Amino acid sequence: MGNVLTLPEQRVVLEDVSWGTYEHLLSDHLEKSVPRFTFDRGRLEIMSPSSEHEEYKQALTMLVVMLADGLGIDIRNLGSTTFKRSELERGFEADVCFYVQSAARMHGKIHIDPAVDPAPDLVIEVEVTAPALNKLPIYAEFHVPKIWRYDGARLVVLHLSGNEYFESSKSLAFPQASAHDISRLVRQGVSLKSTEWLTELRNWVRELK
Repeated sequence: MGNVLTLPEQRVVLEDVSWGTYEHLLSDHLEKSVPRFTFDRGRLEIMSPSSEHEEYKQALTMLVVMLADGLGIDIRNLGSTTFKRSELERGFEADVCFYVQSAARMHGKIHIDPAVDPAPDLVIEVEVTAPALNKLPIYAEFHVPKIWRYDGARLVVLHLSGNEYFESSKSLAFPQASAHDISRLVRQGVSLKSTEWLTELRNWVRELK
């Protein structure tokens, strides 16, 4: 049997793209999970994730879900929902995003209006390759309070203060969990069998209570 080749994560930035073109691209890819688009006042990043990227994303998603369940915290997972505001000429599709502190407020709400409704409380970005577009100013303008960035080895936790993000050792979304422990668990999520990893996660969550 031949070797199975996996494509690397790909990021391309286009310049001088109109808002109308961006919306047409979103409409054409409405039912597709890839590629993912980020728009920043005429600059458009198109990202096609690799299998490695998606494995890390799934591990982080599962970790958040089990952490919230074990600690009795209500969350709402919006995946890579598109958040866009024409008056800002900015839009993003995170790898995965969650309502945590705002989960009760957003419970049962199907149609989300980013101009009226709160931004996700937690955005997770997997960056196996360096981002071609700096997304932090976009997230800041949408008032996303917490970001987790994972590069394949280490998780960086960022908190919004004013208009800038600052690194922290823990996340305000789940203050019991440290960035160090999350990094370790995500690495294990790729190397261990799924049943072994889930056991590790459950034991870790129990220790946090």
